[in-house]
Amino acid sequence: MVRRNGKSEFDSPELDAEHELPAAEDSRTLEDASAPSAPFQAARGGEFDKLKAERDAVLDRLARLQAEFENARKRSAREQQEFREYALADAVKELLPTLDSFERALQTSAGDKSDFRGGVELIYKQLQDALIKLGLRPIPAKGEPFDPHLHQAIEMVDTRETQDQHVLDELQRGYKLKDRLLRPSMVRVARNPKP
Repeated sequence: MVRRNGKSEFDSPELDAEHELPAAEDSRTLEDASAPSAPFQAARGGEFDKLKAERDAVLDRLARLQAEFENARKRSAREQQEFREYALADAVKELLPTLDSFERALQTSAGDKSDFRGGVELIYKQLQDALIKLGLRPIPAKGEPFDPHLHQAIEMVDTRETQDQHVLDELQRGYKLKDRLLRPSMVRVARNPKP
């Protein structure tokens, strides 16, 4: 095949007689041949209408699914926002009795120091119980082996009072909330001097 002026031409004028189509028996003109026959047009029109109806149904279903998905996404975002806003409601509700006890303790006269101390100890115990119900657990520290995942070493102290690399003093108690570390314990760690 040779290309000339954007058109292709065959080099060889030979025709393959085996693969040639027979001459048309119909004597219709070229315009008539390009137009489909009436029965074909009717069949094609019915099939076309059917396919158009299916397409419209699929597009409608797609639009509905997209709207449902968008509504579900918005509802989920709203629920997550509400959860974040009210997640502390249970925690605060558990602490309200402790707050009430503090208010009552502050309203009493400070005449007897031992009664005041007993009241504060009672409130402290009440607060501890409320936090334990919420899943708060203190991290044991004093005398325990130093664990960098649970303890924050503030100072290394040369001493023989405690075993090497064990917590000598707890400066601030650490806590876990259920299984998650909330705050590490601030500790001083013993270091046994070498003889």
